[in-house]
Amino acid sequence: MHPRHTSQDNLRAREFEAYVAGAGTRLLHTATLLTAEPPDANPHARRLLTLALAHTYAAWDRLHGADPYAHTRQYLATRFANGAWHRRGGLLRPRARPEGPLARLSPQERLVLVLRLHEGVAEEQTAALLGLSAERVRTVFHRAMAAVLRPPPGPAPAVGGVKAVPS
Repeated sequence: MHPRHTSQDNLRAREFEAYVAGAGTRLLHTATLLTAEPPDANPHARRLLTLALAHTYAAWDRLHGADPYAHTRQYLATRFANGAWHRRGGLLRPRARPEGPLARLSPQERLVLVLRLHEGVAEEQTAALLGLSAERVRTVFHRAMAAVLRPPPGPAPAVGGVKAVPS
């Protein structure tokens, strides 16, 4: 290998490592929110993030100053959408229903909510990213917010060891 290529490859690897060191935790949190897995047991989120980072690394030289975070987030979102909506059982294999406020949402609702609230992506950009109309994104977002804000069915959880008194 030519010494110049080795130097360029090393620079590319160092740049990418710095990028992952800075953005990896947030991207993993985003992937974990999408898959609705617990933060301490999130194998599907980790696989999703690994695929997104591999895709970003492969495209690193072609990004030419573009935001690598936006590129990774876009791939993360489209890969999640394809796995959750089109291949049912591909990336997201059936598993025990996770707990938490986002677990009650459909994959589409989770994706829209995470992009809009957690990632701060504008409604129009979310629509373009997902291939939906802005009105559809707005509808899905409002439905997801209503579901998250609605208390779960069943008895109230114990707080500080004190159980709720049934009325």
